[in-house]
Amino acid sequence: MPENLLKGKLGIITGALDENSIAWKAALKAHEQGAKFVLTNAPIAMRMGAIKELAEHCNTIIIPADATSLEDIEKLYAESKEYLGGNFDFLLHSIGMSPNIRKGRSYGDLNYDWVNKSYDVSAISFHKMMHIAEKMDIMNEWGSILGLSYIAAQRVYPFYTDMADAKALLESIARGYGYRYGKLKKVRVNTISQSPTKTTAGTGIGGFDAFYNFAESMSPLGNASAEACADYIITMFSDLTRYVTMQNLFHDGGYSTTGISEELMEQFRDL
Repeated sequence: MPENLLKGKLGIITGALDENSIAWKAALKAHEQGAKFVLTNAPIAMRMGAIKELAEHCNTIIIPADATSLEDIEKLYAESKEYLGGNFDFLLHSIGMSPNIRKGRSYGDLNYDWVNKSYDVSAISFHKMMHIAEKMDIMNEWGSILGLSYIAAQRVYPFYTDMADAKALLESIARGYGYRYGKLKKVRVNTISQSPTKTTAGTGIGGFDAFYNFAESMSPLGNASAEACADYIITMFSDLTRYVTMQNLFHDGGYSTTGISEELMEQFRDL
């Protein structure tokens, strides 16, 4: 990747938990490419991770914020602008959780209070972040806003339950706000639909290892790593992708458009 692809750009990266997370790797690469940014996560998530180490490496600060709280987002943006010295060129929404999945509730036996929590954290917070950014006029023209999605927004994966619905909502919000923000300030809004990735959140889903191996055998290029996704994020934050907006961008080694692989056909040939 060219050096200083993000030189002079300012932004916020949410959701970095530990060295396995996509947001963590994106922060490292953004720092390498010359960006200046603030890290943020929910206070409870910060207690679980090692984000302070990341902040020290990237020579930045951490501002705790609950992305479901409008007041917290306003405070995050105001303090980040003061620290960074200007408006933002990029925002990364790398936030998602499902109490139903954590507690093993099946799709036919969801706790609806938890469903609302899943939607609020995983998708509606994306809308809230853009709503407050627009309200505060905090994004620069030609800025880039990204959310992280998953193919379960389009296809059925029984283990993904209400998170699949949340990701579908996330992608819809990216289209709706992408149109609005493009007309207002030429800000582009996209989602990246990543391969199953061995992050702390990903491996917490039941049956993850089996599906990871399945996707690996289906994808002609193999599963995309978290580090490769971070490279893609940096490209989407750069000026090289100025006219890409309102898209759900599959970053999955070709899995999303492969019907069946030769490896899987071989497994079932003699059954």
